[in-house]
Amino acid sequence: MNDTFMKEKPIFPLLTSMALPMVISMLVSSLYNIVDSLFVARISEEAMTALSLVYPVQNLINAIAIGFSIGISSMISLHLGAGNRDRADTAATLGMAMSILHGIIASIVSIAIMPSFLARFTTDETVIAMGVTYSRVAFMFAVIIMAAMSFEKIFQAVGRMKITMIGLMAGSVCNIILDPLLIFGIGPFPEMGIAGAALATGIGQLVPVVFYIIVYFVSPIPVKLRRSCLRPDGKMALQLYSIGVPAALNLALPSVLITFLNSLLASFSQSYVVVLGIYYKLQTFLYLPANGIVQGLRPVIGYNYGAREYDRVRKIYRTAMGMCAAIMVAGTVLCLALSGQLIGLFSSNAETIAIGTTALRIICIGFIVSTISVVVSGSLEGLGMGVQSLIISLCRYVVIIMPLAWLFCHFIGSDGIWNAFWVTEFITAGISLVVYHKSVKMA
Repeated sequence: MNDTFMKEKPIFPLLTSMALPMVISMLVSSLYNIVDSLFVARISEEAMTALSLVYPVQNLINAIAIGFSIGISSMISLHLGAGNRDRADTAATLGMAMSILHGIIASIVSIAIMPSFLARFTTDETVIAMGVTYSRVAFMFAVIIMAAMSFEKIFQAVGRMKITMIGLMAGSVCNIILDPLLIFGIGPFPEMGIAGAALATGIGQLVPVVFYIIVYFVSPIPVKLRRSCLRPDGKMALQLYSIGVPAALNLALPSVLITFLNSLLASFSQSYVVVLGIYYKLQTFLYLPANGIVQGLRPVIGYNYGAREYDRVRKIYRTAMGMCAAIMVAGTVLCLALSGQLIGLFSSNAETIAIGTTALRIICIGFIVSTISVVVSGSLEGLGMGVQSLIISLCRYVVIIMPLAWLFCHFIGSDGIWNAFWVTEFITAGISLVVYHKSVKMA
């Protein structure tokens, strides 16, 4: 398969063709996340609280999977752009093997720490029991998650975005169908409660892996998984980690932030913790489409940078910025106009709806300007500059927002935490622009 279309096709049609399948699949994926939460919320508010508390660890596992696979994708794209297919094969093969190892470790460690982790945030035995039950089932699929993400990014690196779209959508639809069947015991299925939600998620993650394996053998791609590439290669491993570790940390940092914010919000009431969990479910519906554009951006910008097509790199960057900004404008309007209704999808508790309505209206002030840091981070990862991308994410999720949230919380009260979100986005946007222009040198 010829991959030179990445440096020959006009920019907007190219980026649209690469990003649109991912935007569609990300929307379906975010819909599954919301539907999953809706069904869990029907079990009880304790179940929703348990899901909110487990979310940071679940997000950490996903961050490791996605982050390291971004390293795989970046190295494949850069080497294909430079015309070095042997090194691209090595990146794919070695990266897949390392991802599977990461999955084994993540599964064992996460299951072991969950009881004590949950006990740090609640004394409600029902919530703890539900959280442990959910996590034991869900985290058994960590290896599957790692393999799925590696396959996804390998296909994306060679421009097969429609394949990954089909894989992601198939898994999400499977999860949506299985959720009510396994949670409530419909038809021949046993009533499993919150464990059913976890099992539905795991099976939904297995479906793309099976699909990717079939497509890999049926429809050839420029990159091959070769046994000969499994030999030790310190240089390639270092390159994969130099991009993958910062990318994983970028994605893991929200978990750190959520854990920190939960500790602040728990001092007000459990409703605030629930609202934060609901917000992060809702914001996936906004940021996952933007992330779909970024996923389409990474292989294109990396390929063209490797091929020294610097004018195209600049145009790709600007086009992606405009596309993401349009999504953020739509998200801002929705959150301002329908904040109460959105929170009401997840809770019938009047206090929770009131708190959530205020939170959404304040946080969404920073949505549009967040476009800058999202696109800059994705561009830097596609160009193999993982450390620079990490700097931006550290500012966004730790260095700026945590002290601001603590400070605002003590002087303004609970609403201060919501205000810390948009203030952080404005500051991080400025830092992002400085980092990008200092890091990316193009003749």
